[in-house]
Amino acid sequence: MRTKVIAVGVVVLVVACGLLVAQPQGRGGQRPAGQAGQPGQRGQRGQFDMERMRQMMNERMKTQLGASDAEWTVIEPRLTKVMTLSRQAGGGGRGMMGMFGSQRRGPQGAPGDRGPGGRPGPQGAGGRELSAVEKMAEQLRTTLENSASGAEQIKAQLLALRAAREKARQDLIKAQKELQQILTLRQEAQLVLMGMLN
Repeated sequence: MRTKVIAVGVVVLVVACGLLVAQPQGRGGQRPAGQAGQPGQRGQRGQFDMERMRQMMNERMKTQLGASDAEWTVIEPRLTKVMTLSRQAGGGGRGMMGMFGSQRRGPQGAPGDRGPGGRPGPQGAGGRELSAVEKMAEQLRTTLENSASGAEQIKAQLLALRAAREKARQDLIKAQKELQQILTLRQEAQLVLMGMLN
């Protein structure tokens, strides 16, 4: 399972890096005039339209799978569910897949999703509600950062996190089967190579 999560993370990072490199630039690395603030482009340091990046990644995935518009309408939500559950089953913390999960900053780099002390608030990127795994992971992380936390509290939250991850694993198995049912053999093989299917 850990190998699969890493493989999915690598796919996402490669796609994201490709998108960043592909962004047009003018002289001195500056954006051409009139393009600042457009979806999918970087503005000030650390700013990026995550929704636009997700859309571009989906388009690339659609092309790689050779899916028609009609096929992708069915595949995309099930594939997204598998990717989300893969991340949750593997951790739910701040790993490589964190860019599609609990983000520190909202759209356009707005710090609206941050809670007290700069920690993630109850919502992730774009106002998305955090999953059970993400909530348990953040609670445990906060507890560990408090030197006064007792062993019983840590143990209880650790058990809760493991239980949430196990549920995510079971949900992932079900989601993978549902995705596999609508794929052609070639599409299934592509996703197996990507680590998204067994």
